[in-house]
Amino acid sequence: MPEFRYARGRIVESIRFVSEEIREFEEEYSKKSWKEYQEDKKLQKLMDRTVENILTALIEICGSFLTEKGIAVESYADALKKCAQVLGFSESEQEGLFKLAVQRNRLAHRYLNFRWQAIKTFQEKKGIVIRLITVLLKREKEAEEAEGKA
Repeated sequence: MPEFRYARGRIVESIRFVSEEIREFEEEYSKKSWKEYQEDKKLQKLMDRTVENILTALIEICGSFLTEKGIAVESYADALKKCAQVLGFSESEQEGLFKLAVQRNRLAHRYLNFRWQAIKTFQEKKGIVIRLITVLLKREKEAEEAEGKA
């Protein structure tokens, strides 16, 4: 009988959530300027929350993945970096993900002077995020198929 893995369903569910949030960011917020952001408090909250949701879920996904592998982490940033390292991402990609965790903390803790910077950093590193969730989703699907054949 195959071993039950709670994390698999959770990882796939979280990847879907991240994908939807990235799509929303692209459609609604990616073209907004600093001036628009600064002048519209509701827009600020929506943009901040969307990016924070993406990064928090990404940290959860990486944490679940690493826990399955028995790899301990010391921080959110460490979780993103180690996940990328295990998946064979380059040093610069690992560092980019590490920096995103720092930006997530700035959004979560409402550091007012850094919120726009956090959003811009996410926009710059979004390709790495998409690549990371794509690789993780592929691994999850392959593991699911392998268990189905066992």
